[in-house]
Amino acid sequence: MSIKNRVAIITGAGRGVGRSTALLFAQQGAQVVLFSRTGSALTEVAAEITAAGGSALSIAGDVAREEDVLKLFEQVKEQYGRVDILVNCAGIVAIRPFLEMETELWDQVIATNLRGTFLCCREAFRIMSVQQQGVIINLSSLSGVKGVEKFPGLSAYNVSKSGVAGLTEILAVEGKPYNIRVSAVSPGAIATEMLRQAAPHLKAGMTPDELAEILLFLADDTGKMFSGSNIELFTNA
Repeated sequence: MSIKNRVAIITGAGRGVGRSTALLFAQQGAQVVLFSRTGSALTEVAAEITAAGGSALSIAGDVAREEDVLKLFEQVKEQYGRVDILVNCAGIVAIRPFLEMETELWDQVIATNLRGTFLCCREAFRIMSVQQQGVIINLSSLSGVKGVEKFPGLSAYNVSKSGVAGLTEILAVEGKPYNIRVSAVSPGAIATEMLRQAAPHLKAGMTPDELAEILLFLADDTGKMFSGSNIELFTNA
């Protein structure tokens, strides 16, 4: 696999899709950098990777905090000298009827899901543009896709994921001169704690491990034709 020995930053790597992606990328020989707010979860994932003979660096921080993201990329550049792949898996969900939506809660969801993706993409662009090479994969959602069924209480989440899809589209355009390819995946119901929190009535039709396989395909050179794409996955069982 062409992912071997590439430096891959994965946000939200402590659980769910981020964790599965980190484990799979490490298994395929990538130098994996784990990033999330929960250091203890990252330690467990890193230990699992190293026990299997892989390479992992864990860094705790919040994607919504610019200083944390700057430190993440500075540390990775100092240790590895490059960033080849960024997979933005970090995300949160909040359920609140729009009439009751607090500004603070709205800002929190947008900050993690959209601002966090922006911050990580920007720092990746700054390194990848010099390298003249890189891959960025963003996790959007069917919740942010026009015409797909929406569920009450998820206004902030829907808007944040729509924003991620829009950001992906323009970054693919701006990244092309630097050989940076950018794509998004918009899954439906994935068997994660976030789904159980946001929509417990939905039955997941895909596991985090299965989604990780798709992310691996996009990160590998075989996925190069998907730059600029937002791949919609109708995963409800």
